[in-house]
Amino acid sequence: MTTLTQPPEATSTKAGRPNRRLWTYVAIAVGVVALVSAVRVITGADEIDSPGSLRAALIATCPILLAALGGLWSERAGVVNIGLEGQMILGTWGAAYFTYWYGPMTGILGAIALGALGGLLHALATVTFGVDHIVSGVALNIIGLGLSSFLAEAYFSDLNSSRGTGGQNKLSGLESPPSFTVPGLSDAAGNLADKHWFVLSDLAGTVAALTTSISAITLLVFVLVALTAWVLWRTSFGLRLRACGENPQAAESLGVNVLLHKYVAVVVSGGFAGLGGGYLALVASSGFSTGQTNGRGYIGLAAMIFGNWRPGGILLGSGMFGYTDSLRLRDSSTIHALLLLVAIALLVFAVLQAVRGHRTSGLVLGGAGVLFLLWYLFTDEVPREFTSMTPYVATLLVLAFAAQRLRMPAADGQTYRKGSAG
Repeated sequence: MTTLTQPPEATSTKAGRPNRRLWTYVAIAVGVVALVSAVRVITGADEIDSPGSLRAALIATCPILLAALGGLWSERAGVVNIGLEGQMILGTWGAAYFTYWYGPMTGILGAIALGALGGLLHALATVTFGVDHIVSGVALNIIGLGLSSFLAEAYFSDLNSSRGTGGQNKLSGLESPPSFTVPGLSDAAGNLADKHWFVLSDLAGTVAALTTSISAITLLVFVLVALTAWVLWRTSFGLRLRACGENPQAAESLGVNVLLHKYVAVVVSGGFAGLGGGYLALVASSGFSTGQTNGRGYIGLAAMIFGNWRPGGILLGSGMFGYTDSLRLRDSSTIHALLLLVAIALLVFAVLQAVRGHRTSGLVLGGAGVLFLLWYLFTDEVPREFTSMTPYVATLLVLAFAAQRLRMPAADGQTYRKGSAG
């Protein structure tokens, strides 16, 4: 029987494409840093790219990035997983419980295990029993929230009583995973960031945020991004898994165990989401509270869609959402400066769309950019209520403006039955 393997000619003829895509992502990242630098200089809002802001953005990015990676694994195999939110919630409880009794590293494993269990339930419903993927995901979100609340009351209420603290659905003071600082580099980068030398100082601020007391789990997150890209696009297993999301009947005819690959993908997806929940409980807040994910599973799905189901795009999208999420902790002047940043970005996208011949899209983007520019010019501050809405508004804007260039896996969300190959 013919098996699905990596075609040698495809490897040779397209060898340079991943490198070009990588350099494209790097160019976009540098361009974003330059744009943020320009906005800082124009507005005088130093908090918009200070090392403290960038560090907060890094911490806010990681759980969203993990949820997005989970969605990538699942949807590349053809299973829509909107249950990421519920799996993250299960991960927060698993991290809190196992950390309290066995330590933070065991807590991380517990978070992954609880999230993977949620992924297994989703795979059982969608892959084996053919339940609609959206229905199963919504049910899983409800189950995750309800189950974590029940388990918190069952296990944490006695712990809180013995410690003299209130709140049955909370557990604070958890031990965090180990952190480390790159000697010399973090201090040098921090000193250079304080100089405010346009792009150079902002790049230095990013380095300082990445090398000063960074959690081992934060480093693991970015390792998982690289590992995901290598597994899904550089191995035969990844090729088979992606084939299951594009044309499962053809994959089956070539000897691929489609059901097994779908199960593996969805369970791994749940594990990533659970790790994201564990990150929230142990790194971002050092404590558990019911529903602390606060919709980050859904934002992770938006980041995955924005990234066009690719790791590099997901990294950029998650960074953008994490950055806007972290700005809620800053003063209103920083959010006001963000209006100018959004206006310039929209106008740049409008010009690019017009150059490519998409005049309607260019006009819409340009009009939105002008509105944001007028909002910035004729106001002095942003209402505090809008500040808390920043990440969700950014999600809607990105999905609305990025929809034209998206290409989801062809068989994503479709019910597959073994032996249905024609």
